[in-house]
Amino acid sequence: MNDVAAALAARTAQDYKSSYKPIWCPGCGDYSVLSATTKALAKLGLSPEEVVVVSGIGCSSRIPAYTRCYGFHGVHGRSLAAATGLKVARPDLTVLVASGDGDGYSIGGNHFLHACRRNVDLTYVVMDNHVYGMTKGQPSPTTEPDWDSRLAPGGTGLRVFHPLVIALAAGAGFIARGFSGDPNGCAELLAQAIDHRGFSFVEILSPCVTFRPEQREWKERVRPAPVAATSDPARAARRLMTDDGFNLGVLYVADRPTAQAGARAATAAPDDLVREFER
Repeated sequence: MNDVAAALAARTAQDYKSSYKPIWCPGCGDYSVLSATTKALAKLGLSPEEVVVVSGIGCSSRIPAYTRCYGFHGVHGRSLAAATGLKVARPDLTVLVASGDGDGYSIGGNHFLHACRRNVDLTYVVMDNHVYGMTKGQPSPTTEPDWDSRLAPGGTGLRVFHPLVIALAAGAGFIARGFSGDPNGCAELLAQAIDHRGFSFVEILSPCVTFRPEQREWKERVRPAPVAATSDPARAARRLMTDDGFNLGVLYVADRPTAQAGARAATAAPDDLVREFER
């Protein structure tokens, strides 16, 4: 075994963790997502300096600070836009995006649609707890319409957002769901997602024990998906439309050209463009 191979084989999850101590609420599922992320990177043997973790705003978006990888903490809902630009400019880097159901599906919803459509080679990890945890428990796009709270007495009455269905319809080539209570299972899903060429979307059910303590029951409801992943979008659509939100695993995977593969080579150098504008 040469020196490079030995170094890759020796990587552990600890190699990717920063010295900053996470400050999530005790029992928050995001601790396990962080653990799963570092385990996945170790499994793939990626160097920390070859990985960038991009985030927006919210509890989930603290993750870049807790890793030794390069990180970018952006503004609310714009993580995918920043990550897309980064990946297109630096295709040699492995780009992960950490988001939550509020950050990713509300203000960031439009970026979500077009990131799926463009199929840029990055991995989008959304920690979904069906609530805005950092801003004191408002309903999010995935909150059940009848969830009663002080901020929404009687519930919102609004139809929930179905991110996996939207991702499939918009063109994502890899769609999976994990549960933070199974960090090893999440690590395997994330490793597969990162290894997939194209836009990979992984929803991780991550309970908010502060504002939605009833979500502790999710551990009794989640189970492995009863069927293997499919590459048939019609079959995947039927499965996802009838899914109750608790089937875990890779649910859809298909190969399609990435945005980078379909891009045309530049026909003018940057200096030529500058001179055009100066005329």
